[in-house]
Amino acid sequence: MENNVTQISREDLEELREAFNKIDIDNSGYVSDFELQELFKEARFSLPGFKVREIVEKMMGAGDHNKDDRLSFEEFVSIYQELKSKEVRESFRKAINKKDGIRSFGGTSGISSEGTQHSYSDEEKVAFVNWINKALADDPDCKHLLPMAPENESLFKSVRDGILLCKMINFSQPDTIDERVINMKKLTTFTITENLVLALNSASAIGCTVVNIDAQDLMAGKPHLALGLLWQIIKIGLFADIEISRNEALIALLGEGEELDQLLSMSPEELLLRWFNYHLANAGWEPIRNFSDDIKDSKAYFHLLNQIAPKGNHDDEIRIDIDMSGFNERDETQRAELMLQQAARLDCRQFVTPADVINGNQKLNMAFVANLFNTHPALNKPLNSGIDYTLLEGETREERTFRNWMNSLGVNPHVNHLYRDLTDALVILQLYEKIEIPVDQRKVNRPPYPAIGSNMRKLENCNYAVDLGKREAKFSLVGIGGENINEGNKTHTLALVWQIMRRYTLKVLSDLGDGAKVTDEIIINWVNATLQEGKKETFITSFKDKSISTSLPVIDLIDTIAPSAIREEMVKRGNFSDEDKLNNAKYAISVSRKIGAQVYALPDDLVEVKPTMVMTVFACLMGRGLKSVRK
Repeated sequence: MENNVTQISREDLEELREAFNKIDIDNSGYVSDFELQELFKEARFSLPGFKVREIVEKMMGAGDHNKDDRLSFEEFVSIYQELKSKEVRESFRKAINKKDGIRSFGGTSGISSEGTQHSYSDEEKVAFVNWINKALADDPDCKHLLPMAPENESLFKSVRDGILLCKMINFSQPDTIDERVINMKKLTTFTITENLVLALNSASAIGCTVVNIDAQDLMAGKPHLALGLLWQIIKIGLFADIEISRNEALIALLGEGEELDQLLSMSPEELLLRWFNYHLANAGWEPIRNFSDDIKDSKAYFHLLNQIAPKGNHDDEIRIDIDMSGFNERDETQRAELMLQQAARLDCRQFVTPADVINGNQKLNMAFVANLFNTHPALNKPLNSGIDYTLLEGETREERTFRNWMNSLGVNPHVNHLYRDLTDALVILQLYEKIEIPVDQRKVNRPPYPAIGSNMRKLENCNYAVDLGKREAKFSLVGIGGENINEGNKTHTLALVWQIMRRYTLKVLSDLGDGAKVTDEIIINWVNATLQEGKKETFITSFKDKSISTSLPVIDLIDTIAPSAIREEMVKRGNFSDEDKLNNAKYAISVSRKIGAQVYALPDDLVEVKPTMVMTVFACLMGRGLKSVRK
């Protein structure tokens, strides 16, 4: 394939990456037509609707080489060369902020970026190195890796053995990986690959998009892929508690005359902005609209720090008085430095440098604010608010699993709330395409929706999704209509989503079986036959079999299809306490991921013998076993 990227200047490439990052508001690694329209709006570029649609159709048509209605950065590079219109190119330049520190490097990828020049941000590398150094400073298993030097390429070497990635996943989402499974000593190419496969499958299980990344990419220390994966892992950890059911004090952010449902429907990014402005209002300062242009002068930051600094109102709290003298410093860089010195007093000088502040690096400033929120929220749960707190149900384990599965596939927009974010069916229709249910894009309404008739457009999408589910997918959707999905009905939405996930899981087996239909009975028979071949005493009668609560059928199955993967000293047999069962389940799930089974189920699903999730575990292991046979 001829490399056309050499025709793009370094400046153009830097601008293109910055533009792409602005478009890719959910950091999925892809852009959509909706995100493009948002870019034009942010650029204050006056284009009539038909002109935007023409550009979108061109980009999502001829330029979409993968035919997936989304564009990767590499595809975007190729589209850029076709946009010869000076008017359009100038709009992109207005939409971005030029920054220093962009590193470019050539290379090819076996998947989609052959001959494409990649770039990464030195600022992001430095920010992530410092965050990881702090997060894992006391971890004895990382002493051979830390501290990393922010000024060199040590980060990309440190991710190569998989240990650091596994540890960061557990830092962001505790207990995701059973650390007994990580290969720590006498590492070989094989055991390093196992660690990286474990990390990738575990990252996928917590909602990271790992499409087009494999263990070999990470072992090679490819910077753009390593940074992209680390950002997703770090962001999941930073945003974990920016959710009302996990932090009821966030209800203090409810506006005058605002319904609670409006707050509940907000994404973590939106809640973070609302939190920032809540404290700015208390300081008598004007609100900000974003984490880029509006924070460049550091003045909003000074007010935020002054509001959230500990006031010494509790016995164990030491008062910290923010020095506001830097607020009037004339030099912006020095003002940002003085502000960060105050953040350091709160133990929150993370993610940004003065240059990142004055350049308005949106990603790093958002991370900086998220860390401030997690460390010093300075919110109190409202008293006598009239709110029924029992209605604030937290996300169930099943709901979280479904949401993480969707996000790992790279759906757009990112799913923050399982029911509220599916009410226009756009995500459901994307999932249909994953299971090869044809979607007629001409029948799909996309945002921005009109002010009048907005819900009607969403309902039309939902009706279409349910119709496809019944007619094309042959799902059991008795009594379920588009209005149920549109209203966020939990029971009906879950019924549809579960059938999509089941079909997705079974599709892998069907592909391995040259299209043969796979049923529960076929999976159960294969599991028992394989266990018998391995001379194991365990077996299952169904996905409800109580013996599954010990995880021994899963562990024995793994031992049969991947000999030496199981360390018997880690397995409890005989009489079981609840703790023994959970430990076995944690071990079984992590080893499943380590040998290459993309398991989304959680240890508790095995202990409690949740039939739906149990089926996915055995189906994924069957897929892994059949691949071994084919090799």
